[in-house]
Amino acid sequence: MTGIVFHATERREAVVEFYRERLGATVRVEQPDCTILAFGGFLFGFCERDEVDDCGILTFVYPDRDAVDAASERLGDAVVTPPRENETYDIYQCFAEDPEGRTVECQVFLDEDVDIE
Repeated sequence: MTGIVFHATERREAVVEFYRERLGATVRVEQPDCTILAFGGFLFGFCERDEVDDCGILTFVYPDRDAVDAASERLGDAVVTPPRENETYDIYQCFAEDPEGRTVECQVFLDEDVDIE
């Protein structure tokens, strides 16, 4: 089983390019007004609408700190919080914003017993 999280967008082309170019997401399905992207097992889509859904956080989970650091480098000027350790959740994370202001998080779980795959 799998699922897809959809977001309304006013700038589908720019948003899809952001996730493809900066985070390495791939296009899984192209529909008349929606694009479904994949990042590992995470499926998320953007549908052209008159309003933008910009609530919530799109979190991309990486295998280690180096991968989070590399993602942060690729995100470049979109980064709003550089990589840091978050002791509350025992994670290493950074935050960025996509072209429409959605919060993007890149993280790794530091607790080796956590397995979300």
